[in-house]
Amino acid sequence: MALDSGKLEPLRVMVVDDSAVTRGLISRWIEAEPDMMVAASLRTGRDAVNQVERADPDVVVLDIEMPELDGISALPQLLAKKRNLIVIMASTLTRRNAEISFKALSLGASDYIPKPESTREVAAADIFRHDLMQKIRHLTAKRRRPVTVASPPRDHDDSGSNASRIMNAVDSNVSERDAGGKPRRTFPHPALVQREQQPRSAQAVRAMIRPQPTLRSFSAHLPRALLIGSSTGGPQALMALVAGIGPVIDRCPVLITQHMPPTFTTILAEHLARAAGRPAHEGVDQEIVKQGHIYLAPGGRHMRVARKGADAVIVLDNGPAVNFCKPAVDPLFMSAIDVWQGGALAVILTGMGSDGMRGGTQIVAAGGSVIAQDEASSVVWGMPGAAVQAGICAAVLPLQQIAPKLVRLFAGDRL
Repeated sequence: MALDSGKLEPLRVMVVDDSAVTRGLISRWIEAEPDMMVAASLRTGRDAVNQVERADPDVVVLDIEMPELDGISALPQLLAKKRNLIVIMASTLTRRNAEISFKALSLGASDYIPKPESTREVAAADIFRHDLMQKIRHLTAKRRRPVTVASPPRDHDDSGSNASRIMNAVDSNVSERDAGGKPRRTFPHPALVQREQQPRSAQAVRAMIRPQPTLRSFSAHLPRALLIGSSTGGPQALMALVAGIGPVIDRCPVLITQHMPPTFTTILAEHLARAAGRPAHEGVDQEIVKQGHIYLAPGGRHMRVARKGADAVIVLDNGPAVNFCKPAVDPLFMSAIDVWQGGALAVILTGMGSDGMRGGTQIVAAGGSVIAQDEASSVVWGMPGAAVQAGICAAVLPLQQIAPKLVRLFAGDRL
């Protein structure tokens, strides 16, 4: 009996929180989603560790403060029992919890989410629900597995007629080159396999593979400012990036927008300062932008730059969210054009959504350049993927290759 792919299994989510109200609320939200189910609803980290193998969750929403075994202590034990488990840390917005969330990221947590101080506030609860559902879906996008259902045997076998033959055809016949020119195997998105019901040739399979991005030439201008946008997976990526761009920071200012709430951005700036070995802090309204410094958009405020006499200054904006985010990347990118024109170089790192694409488009139109993180090294390839699909990038690179490239570009290399 042949096996064909059917619909995707619902995502199995384990909810771990010592508050019965919070557990019940999150569980109801998950059960209301057509592509999710509650694998377990538990009160302590100890319960989660004891039951993770039996419940077999794809995702764990893990509270930080719990009796018996708290979230940060349970995290490594959960990952030891299920290595590919996605763990989202949930905590209220306190400095202590923010510090613990950053530690959790270094220990293998996939992301964090701030819990509202009171779920009785409808607006705050709605935002929390929306953000949590989005994070669950985006973080599991690469790992969704199709349900296999039995079907009658076929009378004959045509090339590419099921998921196995698609993978074989791609593996043997299809390859593309990465940004460094090396051959790279490419495989169809699970949705492609799911849709494959009719026989297809290897040529048809190749046509369905995502094409190589069209890359632009780097700007002829020497870059004078580095602008970085990031979201989901961004803290880890930013830490790795700034650790390798000391010569760039010494030459010019570095301005960063990371989708992150207040308190978290304060701590992120402190971590960036240690990683870079250079001054880093949240931007302050009307402060002069200087080379040798890293400026981070504060949580809950958009950060822009403006020209003030001979200087560039930080401008903080408490206006509405942009691209559902505050701070957002586009306001920073767009404002940089008036200050540095073609000397603005933007990097778009891992993150959900498409924030940064519009601003990046304007930077390129003004004569600047955009680099995007590649899909394989991104936690979520939303923001960089949108920039790549818009055709605005001069390079699409693995995270570990971005810093060396930036050092060369700011030293005068135009290739």
